[in-house]
Amino acid sequence: MFSRREMLMGAAALSAILGSGLAGRWSRVAAQQSLSEQDLLAFEPLGNVTILHLTDIHAQLMPVYFREPSVNLGVGGVAGLPPHVSGADFLNLYGIEPGTPEAYAFTSEDFLSLARTYGKMGGLDRIATIVKQVRAERGEDVLLLDGGDTWQGSYTSLQTKGQDMVDAMNSLSPDAMTGHWEFTYGTERVQEIIDGLPFPFLGSNIFDAEWDEPAFEAYKMFEKGGAKIAVIGQAFPYTPIANPRWMFPNWSFGIREEEVAKNVAAAREEGADIVVLLSHNGFDVDRALAARVEGIDVILTGHTHDAIPEPVIVGKTLLIASGSHGKFVTRLDLDVQDGALKGYRHKLIPVFSDVIKPDADMAKLIADIRAPYEAELSRELATTESLLYRRGNFNGTFDDLICQALLDVREADISLSPGFRWGTSVLPGQKITVEDVHNACSMTYPSAYRNTMTGQTLKDVLEDVADNLFNKDPYYQQGGDMVRVGGMGYAINPEGEMGSRISAMTLLKTGEPIEASKEYTVAGWASINEATEGPAIWDVVEEFLARNPVVTVEENQSVKVESRKI
Repeated sequence: MFSRREMLMGAAALSAILGSGLAGRWSRVAAQQSLSEQDLLAFEPLGNVTILHLTDIHAQLMPVYFREPSVNLGVGGVAGLPPHVSGADFLNLYGIEPGTPEAYAFTSEDFLSLARTYGKMGGLDRIATIVKQVRAERGEDVLLLDGGDTWQGSYTSLQTKGQDMVDAMNSLSPDAMTGHWEFTYGTERVQEIIDGLPFPFLGSNIFDAEWDEPAFEAYKMFEKGGAKIAVIGQAFPYTPIANPRWMFPNWSFGIREEEVAKNVAAAREEGADIVVLLSHNGFDVDRALAARVEGIDVILTGHTHDAIPEPVIVGKTLLIASGSHGKFVTRLDLDVQDGALKGYRHKLIPVFSDVIKPDADMAKLIADIRAPYEAELSRELATTESLLYRRGNFNGTFDDLICQALLDVREADISLSPGFRWGTSVLPGQKITVEDVHNACSMTYPSAYRNTMTGQTLKDVLEDVADNLFNKDPYYQQGGDMVRVGGMGYAINPEGEMGSRISAMTLLKTGEPIEASKEYTVAGWASINEATEGPAIWDVVEEFLARNPVVTVEENQSVKVESRKI
């Protein structure tokens, strides 16, 4: 185990650092398991600029349960470094006591007990309360920035083609945003929304595929507190690979490091005192980028859903990770003087929905948005006796449920479910509703296919996804979790080379090894191929739940990571 000092190298790189926003008064209150809105939002202001950051909300208007991963492996030089620290190691690293609200918000440790103690987190009406309070305190010197994955991930977002989140976020009045899953609504719809936004959609790395020229505004200059702040937008670079290219054929993506550097230089020439990268690259990509591109003061990172209570510092760049699903809001106060960043103060505010009072205006807007769909959202499909969750590098019980539904309803030998990191949790004893199912699978290409694959093809699929996740060069990582598998077990060596990470593939119903040349019936969903046919995945899951009205998901023992079972 690395020491805290070793793990947070460079934490004194800038002046005016008070350490984690979770230190001090709130930690003492948390230890007593007693919270108030005043304690959660308490902050000693610093400097002349305040940045608020949200990312990866995935269309969650309402408070949710969301279990953080118990396994979050890193490879190569980042192994064991944040964000690749979980569970008890995370608590030890950040000095968080087990059983506290902090432990519940940031880890999976004792999640079920703590969820019942502290309740749901998030809710855009609670976030609105935080934003309004900070704006009331700091006046015009506040920048609210949205890191993307905002318009997708719920029943109402699918039904309204993202309009529910557009209306709610417009009410919150961000200053800028970037994106990723937004593009899965297709070129026409995305352009229609962006054209109507009262704030800029920034995408410095999105180009017109035919003319090879910028398709969106690269950066926006803001004047706050007498300082000029350039915000550069960086959309998810692998959008056409992770999602269907045919939905937005006229746009090309990529990390485009040279474009980032060019835009940093242009912003500085224009008089920027500080440069902020509003990024959806994923944490490890942004860590590598920060080491390679000079002149970025702050990277507000997203995509990989990491919640880290202190900035990670690379050279002179602060990396800020704000979690997902509305669980957290980052507040970052900056002291910008004489054309440079002189100091900062940071707090990752946990949005405990039973503690923070809902903003009345946003609460009414959300109620109005949801009203036409309320009966369907609350329709009960089954009861779960197991904790259903998604996050984890290799397994999630909600994904195990989806895989079992595919096996049974589609009558397959093997099932595949994508390693999406979005999707909320359901506690044992709760009813599984239509809303719960859609929180795990609501998207614009939901067809559940059924076809045959050879054992070699299955291995190639697993190897390809494993390389996307565990490539030692962060620039080749795409940021999801491992594809979920039903009906088959395998072993994985994350530190292995491409093509040699996966072994011991076994058909669970017979115990026989998967044969490379043999064909197997495979069911899956979320294929990026345009011609994919089959029922929507939520219909498959609903049919399975109708046959199995009480759900129990056994501990998944089918994936072995080196010598450990996950």
